[in-house]
Amino acid sequence: MTAVAAARVAQEHGLAAKIAELDMFLDTIAQRHSSVKLASSLAAEDMVLTHAILSRKLGIGIFSLNTGRLHAETLGMLDKVEARYGYAIEQLHPQREAVAEYVASQGANAFYESVDLRKRCCEIRKVEPLNRALAGVQAWVTGQRREQSVTRAELHLEEQDAARGIAKYNPLADWSESDVWAYLSAFDVPVNPLHARGYPSIGCEPCTRAVRPGEDSRAGRWWWESRESKECGLHIAIAPAPN
Repeated sequence: MTAVAAARVAQEHGLAAKIAELDMFLDTIAQRHSSVKLASSLAAEDMVLTHAILSRKLGIGIFSLNTGRLHAETLGMLDKVEARYGYAIEQLHPQREAVAEYVASQGANAFYESVDLRKRCCEIRKVEPLNRALAGVQAWVTGQRREQSVTRAELHLEEQDAARGIAKYNPLADWSESDVWAYLSAFDVPVNPLHARGYPSIGCEPCTRAVRPGEDSRAGRWWWESRESKECGLHIAIAPAPN
């Protein structure tokens, strides 16, 4: 799709102002920090940010957490991004020894047994690699949105990640799901095929299912748990950014 056609589609969806605000916000983030990274799940929201960053060659790095249990469709997005933008997304893997110890002592799918065991698995496969990815970085960017779940209803555009001592930004905090898909359509951005099969939120394969009509977008994540516990520990100890 040409730039003119993309602009027309965005205008038709009333998205032009949001796109302008997003681009300006990302520009500000890149200018404010000498080192900043986007943590990408390779799902829809993060592909919006990936396009906004790479199409304008902003100084924001992009990484993804390769947990070892992702869907093949999710891993396939790495090649799609490189083919479209000429950019190889950095992959962070869990420590082999920690994974082996967990599997040996608890079992490969012990996360179904309790919230504590599930969070320990997330700690090993996601949180520890994230901490390595953000070591020495001044700020990070996420694709979180307020309407995704009850645990994100109070999400701020700018926050302070107190656990890591760095700034955190959620540029799509006030975007709706329809905004996200209008953007992806307008710019013909590559998307994970799982979205078309009922997966609005995509994590590890054994911990993600398609959602049912009327469920919120994160209902398919850790579906055997209560709504209030559905976070993996990546987004903890967060406070609004000081004015």
